[in-house]
Amino acid sequence: MDSLDAVAVVLQHAGGPLHYKEISKRVLARELWTTTGKTPWATINARLAVDIKERGTDSRFVRSSRGVYELSSGFSGGTDSDDDSEPTNGENGDVEPSMSFTDAAERILSESVNQEPLHYAEITGQALDFGLIRTKGRTPAATMYAMILTEIRRQEARGETPRFDRHGPGLVGLTAWLPVEVAGLIEERNREVRRGLLERARSASPADFENLVGQLLGAMGFDNVEVTKVTGDGGIDARGTLVVGDSVRIRMAVQAKRWKRNVTAPVVQTVRGSLGAHEQALIITTSDFSAGAKNEAQRLDAHPVALMSGEQLAILLAEHQIGARSTNHKLYTLEEFDAENA
Repeated sequence: MDSLDAVAVVLQHAGGPLHYKEISKRVLARELWTTTGKTPWATINARLAVDIKERGTDSRFVRSSRGVYELSSGFSGGTDSDDDSEPTNGENGDVEPSMSFTDAAERILSESVNQEPLHYAEITGQALDFGLIRTKGRTPAATMYAMILTEIRRQEARGETPRFDRHGPGLVGLTAWLPVEVAGLIEERNREVRRGLLERARSASPADFENLVGQLLGAMGFDNVEVTKVTGDGGIDARGTLVVGDSVRIRMAVQAKRWKRNVTAPVVQTVRGSLGAHEQALIITTSDFSAGAKNEAQRLDAHPVALMSGEQLAILLAEHQIGARSTNHKLYTLEEFDAENA
């Protein structure tokens, strides 16, 4: 039986409003609905809130008071195990889900009571219960958490504010919960740190800058990183092997340019000419690249050359905490006392 159908049965037999925790207790006691989630009462509460919000007056349920629900006056009953109504998306049916793991996580968190962070296992359990996601994998919770963390890293690397926020081991919230002024202050502070990292890189000695690049390559997943001699390196400052998924290995030759002016097309050509057999090239600069350099790097009749600008360099240094450190702080907000659940 669908969880909301089970709730309707319980409320119909109760003949009056009940708190969502009591509803959940009766639903599970009568085995009207089962769940893999560790907090079924939170799932019931969230599903009721979503149903009321999306269906409005067409919902079978109304919220009587905080956490308390009852059947709407227009509901005539008739919910039982042989109900022939259409199944909800992904629950007791084969309807394809319409959400990615991360979109489903955002949906679940947006309905979290009092905007409380949830453990990724609970988010996954609710997403499966609601039919928001379907998977044949044996560890959907691990997949969920990996995808959330990957999205956070990618958005931070692009200098964007991620939609998810980490609150400790396994706990996830939404950055939308942060007061606007706090989110703005955090973003401005991060921009200042990135500017500082870039200035440090620009003012470093040639040897220190090349060592900094070597350290970053190692943090990014390069193996066997070797920083060449400062002089007589043939235009190549470091070499290493980029390892992807323990199976793909790409030999890379890297040139580091501690410049203020833009890197131009001839530099790209020189680096390409210095490549060894089966090598690919990467140019890292503290400045930027001219339009000609970008076009030359992607020329169709030549080996492509990857380009990393100063802005991208600073983002990656911050992301991998090289010269910077990520910190988490608790933020408290005032709320009304909840005497009901005290």
